[in-house]
Amino acid sequence: MKYTSAEANKLLKSIQGRINDITRKEDLTSSFRVAAGEDVESLRPQYDFAATQEELASLEEKARVVKHVINTFNLTHTLPGFDGLTIDQALVFIPQVMNRISKLRSMSGVLPKQRIIDRYSSANFVDYQVSNYDIEEAEQAYIKAKELLASLHLALDTVNTTETMDIDIVLED
Repeated sequence: MKYTSAEANKLLKSIQGRINDITRKEDLTSSFRVAAGEDVESLRPQYDFAATQEELASLEEKARVVKHVINTFNLTHTLPGFDGLTIDQALVFIPQVMNRISKLRSMSGVLPKQRIIDRYSSANFVDYQVSNYDIEEAEQAYIKAKELLASLHLALDTVNTTETMDIDIVLED
């Protein structure tokens, strides 16, 4: 069956949700407490160890298949407009650009020379913080980095919602 990356990730999340649900139910039913003198059999919750393990193993295998297809897709598909940048590389590049934006925001938001006031110092010295770079250049780099990030997100969204991959698994309801 064909899936977009967005759909494949939703499928993976759905499978993981089913695993979590079964595991929670198993935690509640695989053992139970009874008081002395109570009828154990009348209180025993329904639980089939072998069937539960088999179902979990099947779902875990499906999750591995889906994750592998997504990873392969990310390694082999490129973002339009980014000269061979794969999705996998973009997923590393995006946090790097976000860090750059954060740094440049701080660098572009300062004065060329500003007085440092130390409330705890009793010395009569006046210290200044002096920028050792062109603040306007930092502002322009900040704007360019924000535009780059927006372009990366848009290209990634486009690929994730338009290009498809084949995932051959069957999910039982």
